Amino acid sequence: MWRSSFYQRASRVFNDHPTVARLLVVVSVSGGGVAAFSDAKPVSGGDSKKKKVVVIGTGWAGTSFLKTLKNDSYQVEIVSPRNYFAFTPLLPSVTCGTVEARSIVEPIRTIVRKKGLEAKFTEAECYKIDPVGRKVYCRAAPQKNVEGKEEFTVDYDYLVIAMGARSNTFNTPGVVENCHFLKEIEDGQRIRRSVINCFEKASLPNLTEEERKKILHFVVVGGGPSGVEFAAELHDLVNEDLAKIYPAVKGLVRITLLEAGDHILNMFDKRITEFAEWKFGREGIDVKTGSMVVKVTDKEISTKERATGELVSVPYGMVVWSTGIGTRPVVAEFMKQIGQTSRRALATDEWLRVEGCDNIYALGDCATINQRKVMEDILAIFSKADKNNTGKLSAKDFQEVIHDIVERYPQLEIYLKRKQLKNIVELLKKAHETDKMSDETIDIDKFKAALSQADAQMKNLPATAQVAAQQGSYLADCFNRMEQCETYPEGPLRFRGTGRHRFHPFRYRHFGQFAPLGGEQTAAQLPGDFVNIGYSSQWLWYSVYASKLVSWRTRFLVISDWTRRFVFGRDSSRI
Repeated sequence: MWRSSFYQRASRVFNDHPTVARLLVVVSVSGGGVAAFSDAKPVSGGDSKKKKVVVIGTGWAGTSFLKTLKNDSYQVEIVSPRNYFAFTPLLPSVTCGTVEARSIVEPIRTIVRKKGLEAKFTEAECYKIDPVGRKVYCRAAPQKNVEGKEEFTVDYDYLVIAMGARSNTFNTPGVVENCHFLKEIEDGQRIRRSVINCFEKASLPNLTEEERKKILHFVVVGGGPSGVEFAAELHDLVNEDLAKIYPAVKGLVRITLLEAGDHILNMFDKRITEFAEWKFGREGIDVKTGSMVVKVTDKEISTKERATGELVSVPYGMVVWSTGIGTRPVVAEFMKQIGQTSRRALATDEWLRVEGCDNIYALGDCATINQRKVMEDILAIFSKADKNNTGKLSAKDFQEVIHDIVERYPQLEIYLKRKQLKNIVELLKKAHETDKMSDETIDIDKFKAALSQADAQMKNLPATAQVAAQQGSYLADCFNRMEQCETYPEGPLRFRGTGRHRFHPFRYRHFGQFAPLGGEQTAAQLPGDFVNIGYSSQWLWYSVYASKLVSWRTRFLVISDWTRRFVFGRDSSRI
């Protein structure tokens, strides 16, 4: 069919050009981040003939970029506060001892060495970006500080910011001081120690039953995938392992999941949401929707019930805060410099280039693609398709430009799939079925009417490891084939201007998502509106996550941890 041709063309790999000078890649620590390209001219880098690539951070996007980069014409430098990559989807398993922390991390130097990439690594934190001087200001990690030499700068020609994000507290009083977060390996280890500590405290002989109930009240704020998975893991830990070790207090444990929205897992299919709420209710996990946390003290957590407006305060033993992501301070400061103060994340174009900065790029959790609207460019699109300046488009005219339009404006592809462009779709189908171009034409008014609702399908990409990893691979593929793309541009038409773009825009492909619900049951939502819930999905989850681990070493360790848990149970020590 006519659609398959431009879908295939849209999926071709983007190319790279080795005459571009230097690149700086700022990569995520917390799970997102990569780099992209610029059409800016090279900047001389002293005596070095190689283009410099500086990667700051070792998160999903950065690691994916480093693993995919094959072009040896770049000088690579990595700067990150963490000298390892962490497989963050298994972080909830670390909190409850299902998987050990060391099993899901891989030293970044090991990853680079195995790929044969010449790269320098420095353990430091980026705290300031100077777009005018093309410098990144870094601060050595506390344990690495040398008197008078804890700060240094790194020059760049191309800067790609992909520093991930931090937990979003929404400025709620007491959250930072009293809650645990679930973003880093250290967070998972602290939560694990705190859970065991609560059980040890509750087992002291001089406590009342009310005091024990308070200590063993675990509150999870946020009904997203991370919060739901942690609640399920904690429930399994308590009922499968700790109940045997602490029999005197097993009946006093309470797990509460607070969600400000109407449902938990609201980004999943309704069938998954309903099953998760039913399953948690059956197993004794108290799910409270419509409950917004307004304050957290060292003893109580206060919520405002949306239905009644009532303020409710309950005592707790431990709170885990998992309510989404916020902007890192260095990114927020950089956004002020470039005039993006009204946004929650760095705005980029479809090629991951920061708007207003020719040589700076941003990917992963710290950035969002500012997709152009079809209706903003409707006249330019029509003019480009109307090669003969007749004021009307034939089926042939539209067919020749449709794949470029769909690639440039992804929301149009969603619109086409839903068969809402009836006039144009039927016209093109007729042309293909008869193997000749129809005599029917499309004027500007009909063209506008057909596309008028397409922009309603625009969606921001989710802040997930899957998105960040694809962005990293996209960027590296571009660098690997830059020269070919410079000679033979393969991108879509420039509707505002002449010629074609150097690269195809980044296009995210969704491969599905999982929601582990405990008890060896997982909900899987796969492409094609396929939903499966149960034990079979749990084994699929095991298989997919094992295959996505960064090395054979981590695969072996994680599978060993899963096996150990099945045979011996989870470890209940505080180590």
